[in-house]
Amino acid sequence: MASSSPSGLSAHVRLVSPYQLQLASVIPKSTFVSGKCVSYPDDNDVTQGRSVFEVLSENVSTVTSSNMAVSMLGFCCCVSRHASCSLLRRARLFLTLGSKFHRSAAASSGLLLSLHKRGVLKDSFPENAAQDQLPRLLQSAPQTVYCGFDPTADSLHVGNLLAIIGLLHFRSAGHNVVALLGGATAQIGDPSGKTGERERLSADVVEENTRGIRESIQRIFINHEALFHDRSRPLGTVVVLNNRSWYKSWGVVDFLSETGRHFRMGTMLSRHSVQSRLRSADGMSLTEFTYQVFQAYDFYHLHQIYGCRIQLGGTDQLGNLMSGHEYIHKVSGEEVYGLTIPLVTSTAGDKLGKTAGNAVWLNRDKTSPFELYQFFLRQPDASVERYLKLFTFLPLGEVEKLMEQQREDPSKRLAHKRLAAEVTKLVHGKEGLESAKRCTNALYHSSVQALEQMSDEELQELFKEAPFQEMFLEPGTTVLDACRKASAIPDGPRGYRMISEGAVWINHQREDKPEQVLVPNIHILSNGLTLLRVGKKNFHIVKWLSL
Repeated sequence: MASSSPSGLSAHVRLVSPYQLQLASVIPKSTFVSGKCVSYPDDNDVTQGRSVFEVLSENVSTVTSSNMAVSMLGFCCCVSRHASCSLLRRARLFLTLGSKFHRSAAASSGLLLSLHKRGVLKDSFPENAAQDQLPRLLQSAPQTVYCGFDPTADSLHVGNLLAIIGLLHFRSAGHNVVALLGGATAQIGDPSGKTGERERLSADVVEENTRGIRESIQRIFINHEALFHDRSRPLGTVVVLNNRSWYKSWGVVDFLSETGRHFRMGTMLSRHSVQSRLRSADGMSLTEFTYQVFQAYDFYHLHQIYGCRIQLGGTDQLGNLMSGHEYIHKVSGEEVYGLTIPLVTSTAGDKLGKTAGNAVWLNRDKTSPFELYQFFLRQPDASVERYLKLFTFLPLGEVEKLMEQQREDPSKRLAHKRLAAEVTKLVHGKEGLESAKRCTNALYHSSVQALEQMSDEELQELFKEAPFQEMFLEPGTTVLDACRKASAIPDGPRGYRMISEGAVWINHQREDKPEQVLVPNIHILSNGLTLLRVGKKNFHIVKWLSL
């Protein structure tokens, strides 16, 4: 991910060309030694040559006593300070730098106010400074904003989409954004909002998950730029990074010596995510307890290298945002800010996510465009206006008009359809939206034309439980032959009666003549497919091959 210039640093973020993302890292090359930490000649400790997150994730995940956590961190923080961070400070690169803040009457009525009106932003930290200084900072010059995504699964889900939308709003306003993949922190495990410790992930699984999440983020940014962005306004840059690129060079002693001395146990123990877990039966492992240190250092690193002063995160991330703010303020004396995004919940009030078991995924191989479209189409009336403001880029005035039209004729469900279309287009592009509409027409409107336009992939996505078979089309093949070969009906007289009694449908048309020879464009669609339905819900898909 890192590409180095002769000076040891990569050439930095520039305005990306349309439909492209720049993947960059600016870690000083001299801090890497074959992906291991730098060790000294007289070091014989077991941590020599091992990265900090490898040691923490492997060796201390079973420590659950808060007393043990306090003792270990207190001991490690006595180690001498490592010099590598000074190298990062000397290599500090700012994408944007405002020489001073400019007071303006319009400062408080810009981007932040718009996002608050839409409901995209919930809280800010530190509260007073963010309300007073942050609007002026955003007015003064383009800023850098980041949000982190731990690859604990191979796809992001709808619960993560709002964070990406937050980044997109900042980018549309001309600010630079960083999507940070937690290739290191995924092996630590964020305890925020969790009742138990995450299952430990291997490095190979995390790497595979990282690829899937990177694909999600890249696709959404590309779709937004192509389909939603007002081209009369300049876009900020977007960079996708992996925090493993800077942690793999750290040893556990060096890392804790450098960062640990700036964290206070009382403050760390007071975090809500820590308190709730310490009161639980299983307690909290030292690995999870240190997560806030890693997220704080991520913010510090991005602040030093990219001039990042704003972090976005879910409301359950407030404690981690506070840790980052406090750490940066102690080390550099500079002010940074945290902005929280509301958590997306189900109609029952449950957080949407993989842990809750109700995730709607953003990658097509896990949730098809049709399923994503239907998820938003089926939202209750009470949620649709809020979701239009949160998940789409429609002007608020247009949202109000849509809701007026919806109230005038609720049966048309115009607001629901627009919500589903806008989100599906953002996540899967125009083709994804067209696919979702074809599937909807084929399934719910019995459209033969939609069936003919569907690909094999779309049919299998639409009828996930339906058997898919390829069969040779022999001359004289009858309806009875096709149904038996597809195992859609039982052999013998019972299967024959099922057809003659009208229990079989072919391409949405009832077929009650078992001896009827299959007719092209009626029983076999122009795309070579036949959709069999027996009863109400038993579907079979046949792909016909010519002899």
